[in-house]
Amino acid sequence: MKVNIHQAKTHLSRILRRVAQGEEITIARAGVPVARLVPARAEGSPRPLGMDRDSIYIADDFDAPLPADVLAGFLGGGTAKRSRAKKAPKRRT
Repeated sequence: MKVNIHQAKTHLSRILRRVAQGEEITIARAGVPVARLVPARAEGSPRPLGMDRDSIYIADDFDAPLPADVLAGFLGGGTAKRSRAKKAPKRRT
């Protein structure tokens, strides 16, 4: 069904009733379609609880302090080698 904007505003509740029954309605301005009303899809069922059980593992010590050498790497110390970027040559003007 195709309706103009004035009809859509005047008869919105009737139009929405028809859309809820499965009909698609096009709203037009001066005969040019600008919008389409379609029935809303029902939301899917929620995911079942425990769906990922046994697929995720968290170690008992996941929040234990890091070893000193790993921590030093994060903090910029220790034996981790740093790569030095080469400076771009200066341009003459």
